Amino acid sequence: MIKWLIVALFIASALYIHYRGRVRHRLGRQLLDHSTFMAPINALMYLCSRVPTTPFIDPGKEFPELAPLRAQWPAIRDEAIALQQMQKIRAADGYTDVGFNSFFRRGWKRFYLKWYGTAHPSAAELCPQTTALLASIPTVKAAMFAELPPGSELRPHRDPFAGSMRLHLGLATPNDDRCFIEVDGQRHSWRDGEWTMFDETYIHHARNDTDQDRIILFCDIERPMRWRWAQALNRLVGKSLLAAGASPNQEGDKTGGINRLFRYFYAVRLKAKALKERNNPLYQTLKWGIFALVVVGIILL
Repeated sequence: MIKWLIVALFIASALYIHYRGRVRHRLGRQLLDHSTFMAPINALMYLCSRVPTTPFIDPGKEFPELAPLRAQWPAIRDEAIALQQMQKIRAADGYTDVGFNSFFRRGWKRFYLKWYGTAHPSAAELCPQTTALLASIPTVKAAMFAELPPGSELRPHRDPFAGSMRLHLGLATPNDDRCFIEVDGQRHSWRDGEWTMFDETYIHHARNDTDQDRIILFCDIERPMRWRWAQALNRLVGKSLLAAGASPNQEGDKTGGINRLFRYFYAVRLKAKALKERNNPLYQTLKWGIFALVVVGIILL
């Protein structure tokens, strides 16, 4: 009885995630998307959230402690531009950034400032003002400088965990509506010194159709919960699962456990991609066969 209750709750939460919002993945993609496997805990995060669960929210109203970031954006921008000129905002070296690996193929670049309790010595050395400011705001769980070069894009996706809200602060942007992010069908164009906050577990995508770079401060802000136990659960997931996704900017920075294993996983993925190109029917049969076996195995446990 308990087993079937757990299965029913999982299916219900997965359906809720799929139908939440106006924009959805195709059902086939959604079945294998990480948001399906994270559905039970994410549904709990939404249920217990103390801030609105809409695609966009007002960061100034909901998170007043973030005001110093906006007030000091010129100093943050100066450190970001200096990094860009040193070519430090860049894609990961090798397969060491599982969270954003697919973005690099589309031109996106990053420089980590902090990551769920993991310090980056390179950030403290090269961006002392920004890292000190971020350290003074405990609700900032992760932060980076993110660059979207001219002509690049991020394709529609969901982020895996609903325990945070995503803050974007424009630093050096085209100030043009052709450079934008779209969250659940709602579009926002970046502007220097202006910010926006959104729920990154809605489907979103971004494009830069201008001839100028876009650099922003990108932060994960801890989602506040209605109850202490829910806040404790949120922090536990951040300290365990997300912290294991730490990725280095350069030698001397820590690589989390998940990223140390990622290169082995990706080697298997590359072989799967090669099989798909050679024999797509066989690839699809194996993919869905493995999925069915996993589902049956879970039910029979």
